[in-house]
Amino acid sequence: MKLELSTLESWLWDSADILRGSVDSGDFKNYIFGLMFLKRVSDVYDEEVERLVEEEDYDHEEAHEDVHFKVPASAHWKELIKKTQDIGEALDKAFAGIEEENTELNIDGVLTAVHFGNKAVLTDEVLQRLLKHFNKYSLRNADLYSPDILGDAYEYLIRMFADDAGKKGGEFYTPNGVVKLIVNLIKPEVGNSIYDPTCGSGGMLIESARYISKQEGGKTASGIVNCTLNGQEKNLSTWAICKLNMILHNYTDSRIEKGDTLGTPKHIDANDDFLLQDRVIANPPFSLNKWWDRAETNLEKKVDKNGKEKELAPNYTKVVSDPYGRFHLGVPPRGYADLAFLQHMLAMLKTDGRMGVVLPHGVLFRGSAEGKIREGLLKSDLLEGVVGLPSSLFYNTGIPASILVLSKKKKAHLQNKVIIIDGSEEFKEGKNQNSLELEHIQTLTQWYDTLFNNETAEEENKYARLVEMEEIAENDYNLNIARYIDTSEPEPEVDVPQVLQDLEGIENEEKDIDAKLNEFLKEIGF
Repeated sequence: MKLELSTLESWLWDSADILRGSVDSGDFKNYIFGLMFLKRVSDVYDEEVERLVEEEDYDHEEAHEDVHFKVPASAHWKELIKKTQDIGEALDKAFAGIEEENTELNIDGVLTAVHFGNKAVLTDEVLQRLLKHFNKYSLRNADLYSPDILGDAYEYLIRMFADDAGKKGGEFYTPNGVVKLIVNLIKPEVGNSIYDPTCGSGGMLIESARYISKQEGGKTASGIVNCTLNGQEKNLSTWAICKLNMILHNYTDSRIEKGDTLGTPKHIDANDDFLLQDRVIANPPFSLNKWWDRAETNLEKKVDKNGKEKELAPNYTKVVSDPYGRFHLGVPPRGYADLAFLQHMLAMLKTDGRMGVVLPHGVLFRGSAEGKIREGLLKSDLLEGVVGLPSSLFYNTGIPASILVLSKKKKAHLQNKVIIIDGSEEFKEGKNQNSLELEHIQTLTQWYDTLFNNETAEEENKYARLVEMEEIAENDYNLNIARYIDTSEPEPEVDVPQVLQDLEGIENEEKDIDAKLNEFLKEIGF
């Protein structure tokens, strides 16, 4: 039986119970994730060794040398689980040993950032309980419900301990159903290079590779998925998780950079030009504030009438100067980085590439600088489609979002038109959070594909339309979905003569009832 998401979450919660009283809850995720990674990497190591022996006719010694991620014997889970004393010190040595054995993967400092060896914090008894607890399930690829279990685990830990850990933009994760839907819409192909500028734990990149692996020629003879994965992540701990995720899925040649994508993009060549990609996919932090770091340093100050010093908000239109020319459609306002990320993604896209991005609904209708950018986007005929999503899908906000699909080479029948879909009713309701299930993903994908693929497609339902650019222009380039998709139920036609006839019948019945009532009243003396 595969490890399901609900089981994973319960398992992680129980591990947090073991840690309570020993460490701050804001630090739970670091210790829990470290142990979970160690268990997973050991299980995947064994799984790969067995595959090489059984399928490639390796002997055991050769197999141990040829695995893509090496685990020294002293760092293997089956050895650590035997420890009863100095467990924290053994764990610290295990993480250091794994880093040393895999220097070519550039993970120095990724695993050794958390220290288990301080007995004043974590006693041998607590660590022994944790090791036994994490020994309960297999974390081999064959035993998991999802390839991105590390991302799901970290996402759950962030969500459950958000009050202590803080809900930062860099710790924003995308529900799996949304990821699958975007991948289905942009349809990455065999041999594609795929890029995520805010890659988080790598879930979108992994799902894209998984999509490709199911296509003809999607895997090489050695089982490697035929694509290239690239990403950048600002949050250091999340970047580390993404690196580990790539390694565990054998994407060892993936290029995952750390740093602020908008301020210091890292996927550039020797000539300082962008390394263009076939597919670009992302879920940037919604409406990120103060997004241009260079404009936020050494702010001007003034003294108000009460004698208090106050910083002056910079005018981004004047102070943002991008050496890569990404913001040619306009500079987004200081409080909304959404269209800054979108323009960065466009700049990274090849001339025949496609991209999908999750953004808050506001980008569809907000005015001022964003309105001008949206108008330029539409006039350039770069927007292929908009899919409105249900509310309460995301962990740190209840607001609805939209998927925007952009293409630099639209199909002929889609030129000067935009696919618009209202998917707000396609979800499974949850107690605290809604979700996109497989049936909803399939429905929305089918609606989109029908209009995308068929030049003569008639509108099959009231939730999906291929809208002419003229109509959008008449609406001042406002893309609010309700302007184009009418999901209201039509009022039934009223047959007035029939209604009058029915009323007359009711009046006659009332007269008969009154007459009978009067007779009964007379009989009893009234």
